Amino acid sequence: MRKIKNPYLHKEGYKCFGCCPENPIGLHMEFFEDNDDVVCFWRPGEHYEGWVGVMHGGILSTLLDETACWVVFRKLQTSGVTSKLSVSYRKPVMASDSQLTIRAHIKQQRQNLVFIEGFIENANGDVCVQADIVYYVYDEEKAREMGFERCEVEDEQLFSM
Repeated sequence: MRKIKNPYLHKEGYKCFGCCPENPIGLHMEFFEDNDDVVCFWRPGEHYEGWVGVMHGGILSTLLDETACWVVFRKLQTSGVTSKLSVSYRKPVMASDSQLTIRAHIKQQRQNLVFIEGFIENANGDVCVQADIVYYVYDEEKAREMGFERCEVEDEQLFSM
């Protein structure tokens, strides 16, 4: 598993709620490549609750949406926008959980539409949330116009699963 370099670090105006490490109210997500999957390990907290002790569904959706975006960055070397996000909440996700694992991969691509499947697992490895995400991907010219250049991984492998 190798860490994916953030292609937007140090770009003027970059304040993404999902992945910008400098956004004071953001999620500060970081991503790794694990074969076909893009993976994020994320620590929940009580300030992300919807109901007492339970993670807010909108935050869980955001985690999946952002991970799908990074699948597009890394696997297709472009950017785009979410066209559709369908989320199935299977089990409550506790805000006190020590770590969540968010994982996503491409299921299919048809022209500019990419079909991505994502999951959130709790610290016990239970799949709590599943999502089907449709992404509209940009051509190279539009992606560059939006600030995307290339999404690479760090040279060394961190660990294997």
